[in-house]
Amino acid sequence: MEAGSSGFSAIAPLVFDGGNYQACAVKMAAYMEGSDLWEAVEHDYEVASLPDNPTMNQIKYHKERITRKTKAKSCLYAVVSPTIFTRIMRLGSAKEIWDFLKAKYE
Repeated sequence: MEAGSSGFSAIAPLVFDGGNYQACAVKMAAYMEGSDLWEAVEHDYEVASLPDNPTMNQIKYHKERITRKTKAKSCLYAVVSPTIFTRIMRLGSAKEIWDFLKAKYE
């Protein structure tokens, strides 16, 4: 990252293969918190439809909520081994994926 840049950039630091769940879970959670994605993992919230004639703020908020859910799911896909990916790829949300990993490997 360039010196003086104010953006946060971190790469997912691991590939979870089923071993050492506790340490990997802490690392994954910290990474997702730092990327502002943790809310989508912790709470499987529904994104309400936009009202008729939405304001720009409503549109922006709606898009952010949807994007956060998608990015969180993508982030979890990126940090698991191919074997684990095949087990989670059909789960509907980041929360479902997180809960599955916790139940299976904790």
